[in-house]
Amino acid sequence: MRGIVAGLVLMAALSLIVLSIRPGGLRRQLRLAARRLRLVLLLGGIYLILSGVIRIVFQEGWVADYGPAAIALVLGAAFLVMAQDPVMPPASKP
Repeated sequence: MRGIVAGLVLMAALSLIVLSIRPGGLRRQLRLAARRLRLVLLLGGIYLILSGVIRIVFQEGWVADYGPAAIALVLGAAFLVMAQDPVMPPASKP
């Protein structure tokens, strides 16, 4: 039990360290992580709805077999495009 708790604490600490090192600081990185989480929830909901429609409308055949996989590939590609970090403005010199 102690090993599991120690591992969880170590993973949280390591995540904070890595996010703090990235450009923009910890606050910006957590904001981007929250943005990606909302995007994953939205795309996951879209997948569940479309997969259910496929199961109801096409009960047999190649659409029922390959449709959910094709939807997953399209939504995965959409995530890769939409989840990119926005361009940082150039640093101003005092």
